[in-house]
Amino acid sequence: MNAATSAENNQADLADVARVLAGDAQAFEGIVRRWQGPLINMAWRYCRDRGRAEEMAQEAFLRAWRGLSCWRRESSFSTWLFALAANVYRSELKRFPTETLPLEAAPEPAGLATQLHEIEERGQHEVLRRAVLALPLRYREPVVLFYFHEMDLAAAARTMGMPEGTLKARLSRARALLRQRFPRLEDERGARKVFTLETGKEAAR
Repeated sequence: MNAATSAENNQADLADVARVLAGDAQAFEGIVRRWQGPLINMAWRYCRDRGRAEEMAQEAFLRAWRGLSCWRRESSFSTWLFALAANVYRSELKRFPTETLPLEAAPEPAGLATQLHEIEERGQHEVLRRAVLALPLRYREPVVLFYFHEMDLAAAARTMGMPEGTLKARLSRARALLRQRFPRLEDERGARKVFTLETGKEAAR
């Protein structure tokens, strides 16, 4: 999401929140339209089940609706919403754990040529995503927020409710686990930003 789109969404969120708090319940539909896709996408990376992801996202919106007056505007509305959703998803998985494939049992990604063909065909880094989904949740979640949802360190740390240093340490551990289990994956061009700390958003800090 570029800066202009982010600014537009933030202004729209502010307007819709103000309308909802003023008594216009229908204004919440604008918030749902803007963030339904991202929240379902985020939920899917927690549970890997489309139907359950939709239910989890619906619960997150319900919690947001009930707690809208608690947003103190210390951060953007989307940061608050994603932090709330992350807590909902974490709680949901504790209540009804999803079956997680151990990292050691995850299949080795195919060779470079096959990986590149798959990336070009699907337009997304599915090989990398499958590898990340094999990580334990405490390491998977920071990778999902920082790389796939393109949050910076500060936003991802706020979302998870932890210091930036802790988040950075978990990202480092996640990369180490991926390197150890999938040595060939580091050669894949889409994975390089995950394996290299001083790139992308962090390098710009």
